[in-house]
Amino acid sequence: EEVFPYPEISNEELAEINQFVGPVEKFFNEEVDSKKIDRDAKIPPETLQGLRDLGLFGMQIPEEYGGLGLSNTMYARLGEITSLDASIAVTLAAHQAIGLKGILIAGTEEQKAKYLPRLASGEHIAAFCLTEPGSGSDAASIQTRATLSKDGKHYLLNGSKVWISNGGLASIFTVFARTEVVDKDGQVKDKITAFIVERDFGGITHGKPEDKLGIRGSNTCEVHFENTKVPIENVIGEVGGGFKVAMNILNSGRFSMGSASAGVIKKLIEMTSEYACTRKQFNKNLSQFGLIQEKFCLMAVKAYVMESMAYLTAGMMDRPGLPDCSVEAAMVKVFSSEGAWTCVSEALQILGGLGYMKDYPYERYLRDTRILLIFE
Repeated sequence: EEVFPYPEISNEELAEINQFVGPVEKFFNEEVDSKKIDRDAKIPPETLQGLRDLGLFGMQIPEEYGGLGLSNTMYARLGEITSLDASIAVTLAAHQAIGLKGILIAGTEEQKAKYLPRLASGEHIAAFCLTEPGSGSDAASIQTRATLSKDGKHYLLNGSKVWISNGGLASIFTVFARTEVVDKDGQVKDKITAFIVERDFGGITHGKPEDKLGIRGSNTCEVHFENTKVPIENVIGEVGGGFKVAMNILNSGRFSMGSASAGVIKKLIEMTSEYACTRKQFNKNLSQFGLIQEKFCLMAVKAYVMESMAYLTAGMMDRPGLPDCSVEAAMVKVFSSEGAWTCVSEALQILGGLGYMKDYPYERYLRDTRILLIFE
């Protein structure tokens, strides 16, 4: 029932997404200098402004809050294009796939009205603060603490988060911290709560940008909270319900890795096929050798499967009633991250020594792709 028939996109939705595809492709082909972003380890301000002008900071934020209001399917389609620069893709995803997603899926109407418009425009950038020095995959073991004030009007937030994408750029943070909760039996227990935290609340500092192997232009740093006063109105969902919020955010964002990885692989096929059809060895084009053809076959199959998985999952998520697609999203994430790593390696191998040189983009794609197996 879930897989057959395969979700179809309506003509109306197709026409809507095609309005965005052209301008976004043009911007990435003509205005984005990925080599410079990688070398300088920074996305230039004019590039960020171009992303804002295209509305790419608010792709899934509803139109009533100033966003584009795209469905999961349309978001995945644009993800194929934005993934052509990994640093930009991570910056945008950290902002909206996880950074502001808590407000979107579990926020109150007041929280949405207050925060989403400036997040949609890119005036404010969001970050997702979960990982800590002692807690990675084991999210339930976080130590950052939020203590309720005596008057019950705000929490005091104390702790440190590490490897926070957009940590040095963000004005708005979704932060997860331990809080004391009285259960039904009257016992006090430590449970995780999610908060919307503004940098303007004070007591927030960040470390220097991390010097990374890949996605070098995305801002990644430590974020520290010291007696940061957070109003009780800024709790996302229920007090003590933060773990569920975190898992829902991560589950809802993972599916887009499929279309993003497919976009990268299709670009690699385009670039490497041009080389393979002109490079001669033993009086034959590389493209005539079975070993090289096998590599192209592998890349084409992987891209096809990634696309199919991603758009099937997106179509399921777009159905009414907020269906639980966490297992499907996880499958897309695992298959796509592993497949992208394999395909980039194969593409580089087709070029041989040239692929290993910094004059060509293949080594950058290899470095950028490695993170897909680690995060989310």
